[in-house]
Amino acid sequence: MHLHKFEKIWLTFGIVALAVFLGVVGVSAFSQDHTPAGGMDTIDPKKVNETAPFDKPGVTQLDDDTYQVAIVAMAFGYNAPDLKVPAGKEIIFKVTSTDVVHSFTIDNTKVNMMVVPGRITTKSYTFDKPGKYLILCNEYCGTGHHMMFNEIEVY
Repeated sequence: MHLHKFEKIWLTFGIVALAVFLGVVGVSAFSQDHTPAGGMDTIDPKKVNETAPFDKPGVTQLDDDTYQVAIVAMAFGYNAPDLKVPAGKEIIFKVTSTDVVHSFTIDNTKVNMMVVPGRITTKSYTFDKPGKYLILCNEYCGTGHHMMFNEIEVY
C-alpha cells in the first residue's frame, strides 16, 4: 500500500496530537489527584439504613453557618423527611443509593450529582433566595422514574 506524502504528514500530525492530548490528560489527572465529582467515600448498600448519617436522613445543623442534609435515593423516591434549610447558610448534601444509579438534581441551582450504590456523593451549596426548590432524578431508574421527586424548602 502506497501512501502519498501529504497523507503521511497528516497521519503523523494526528498521531502526535493524540499522544500529546492523552499525555496531558493523564499527567494532570495523576499529578493533581483528580477524583470523581462528589468524592470517593464508600458505603455498603445493604447497610445504608444502619450507617450514619443515613440512619436518620434529613437536616442536621453542624454549626451556626453549616447544615448537613442526608438523603437516601431508592426506586422510586428519596428517603428524606421535611427538608427545610435557611438561605445564606452552607448546606452540605450527602446522598447515596440503595439499589440502582440515580441522580440528585435541584432545579434552578448548580446542584447536580450522580448517586451510585456503594458511594456517598457530597456537594456543598448555599441558597441565595428563599422558596421551594424541586429535587429531581435525571437518571432513568425504572418504570416509576417519573414519580421520583422531592422538594426542599429554603426559608
